[in-house]
Amino acid sequence: MRIKVKEALNSEQSQENILVKGWVRTKRQSKGFCFLEINDGSCLKNLQAIVDEGMPGYEEIDQVATGASVCIAGNLVPSPGKGQAWEVKASRIEIIGKADPETYPLQKKRHSDEFLRTIAHLRPRTNKYGAMNRIRSEMSYGVHKYFHDKGFNYIHTPIITGSDCEGAGEMFVVTALDLDKTATQGKKVNFEQDFFGKQAHLTVSGQLNAENLACALGDVYTFGPTFRAENSNTPKHVAEFWMIEPEMAFADLSDNMGLAEDMVKKMILHARKNCPDDMELFAKFVDKSLESRLDNILNNAFVRLPYTDAVEILEKSKQKFDFPVKYGLDLQTEHERYLCEKEFKKPVIIYDYPKEIKPFYMRLNDDNKTVAAMDLLVPGVGELVGGSQREERLDVLESRIDDTGLNKEDYWWYIDLRRFGTVPHSGFGLGFERLLMLTTGVTNIRDVIMFPRTPNSLEF
Repeated sequence: MRIKVKEALNSEQSQENILVKGWVRTKRQSKGFCFLEINDGSCLKNLQAIVDEGMPGYEEIDQVATGASVCIAGNLVPSPGKGQAWEVKASRIEIIGKADPETYPLQKKRHSDEFLRTIAHLRPRTNKYGAMNRIRSEMSYGVHKYFHDKGFNYIHTPIITGSDCEGAGEMFVVTALDLDKTATQGKKVNFEQDFFGKQAHLTVSGQLNAENLACALGDVYTFGPTFRAENSNTPKHVAEFWMIEPEMAFADLSDNMGLAEDMVKKMILHARKNCPDDMELFAKFVDKSLESRLDNILNNAFVRLPYTDAVEILEKSKQKFDFPVKYGLDLQTEHERYLCEKEFKKPVIIYDYPKEIKPFYMRLNDDNKTVAAMDLLVPGVGELVGGSQREERLDVLESRIDDTGLNKEDYWWYIDLRRFGTVPHSGFGLGFERLLMLTTGVTNIRDVIMFPRTPNSLEF
C-alpha cells in the first residue's frame, strides 16, 4: 500500500508493507546501513527511511544522491530519534530517477530567491517554495469555499476579449495574422481579416462579463488568470496574474467594502488553520513580524477613509515622497503604504475617488466629481483590492463612455443591462498573488507565482 509522507508522519499506529515514493533530500551513509530523508511534496517535513545493507536494491545505494527519486518498501515504525514520531524500516529500495550530484543545483544549503528564479522548474522542491505552492493550493480552495458558503455562483468569463475593461490600453493583442508579413509590407494591420474579424486582446478583468451574470444570478464570482501589458519591473507587478472578482446584485459601495474586509480576514484564517507548518516556515525564516501583522489585520476593523481626507493626510505629513501628492492624482504605492503602515497601522479602505482617474463603469456620485470607487490598502503590500459600485443608470453610463473616448458600439451588450431591468450592483478585483504576499510576508510577487511572466522574461 502506498502512502504519502504526510500520512506517514501523521499516522496513529505502526503500518506494515507500505510503499513511500518521493525525492531524496539528504543521505547519510554508515557501515552496513544508510539513512535517507524522503519528501514527496505532501508536507514540509521529511520522512526518514533506514536502509540496511543486503536488502534488495541496496547494491545501488551509492547511486542515490540528493534529488533522486526513489521507491521504498517496508514498515512504518516508531522512531527513536528526536523530532520525528515515525520512520520507515525499509525492506526494499528502488531508484526511479537518478540525479547527478555534480550538476543538481539544489544542494543542502540556502539559495537566494534571485538564483531560484533562474531554476523555477526546480524551486518547488525547496522548503520555501514547496510551502508556497501548498499554501497557494489551499488558499485557492479556500476562495471557492468562501464564496460557495455565501451562496455565490462560480462563473467562467472569457480570457479573449474585444473590449477594454480598464480603459488603460495596456493589453496584449491576440492575433492569427502573419505579423511578419504585415510588418514587411509597412501597412497598418487590418484586423477585419483576423480570426475574430476585429482586434482581440487578453483580458485584464472578467468584471464586465461578471456583471452580466450578476444581473441574472444575483451574487457571482470569477477566479482566473488575467493579463496586463504594463512594462513594470516592480516587486508588485507581473504580466500574467490571477484575479478574484465577485459581483453582487442589489449591493452598494458599503456592501462591497464589507465583503472585501470579510474575505481578506477569512482567507488569512483559512491559511493559518489548514497550513500551520508551512505558515510557520514563513514566520520564522521570511518575515519575523508576520504573525503580529496578521493578528493586527484579524483583530481590528479596517479604516474607511474618503480619498479627499487621504490626500489631506499625505499633504500634511512630513514624509518625503518620490511621487507628488495632490488632489486629482492617483495614489502611488509609497502613499498607500504610508497610510496603512504609519498613519493608521492597519488596513485602510480609500473610497470616493475623482472620476477623472477611474474607469467609466464606476458609479458617479451626487457631487458629479467623484465616483463610488474603493481601494483596500494593507501593510506590507499596498493596494490589495480595487472595486466600485457600478454605474447602473443608462444615461450616465453612456455619458461616461463618451467622456473617456471609448466606442459605445464595443459595449452595446453592457449598455443593454441598463435598459432591461437595471439594478444597483457592486464588485471588486482582488489580486490573488498579492493576497499570498500579504499572508506569507513574501515581498516579491515573482516568488508567489511559480512561473512569473515579466518584461523580457518568458522562460519555462
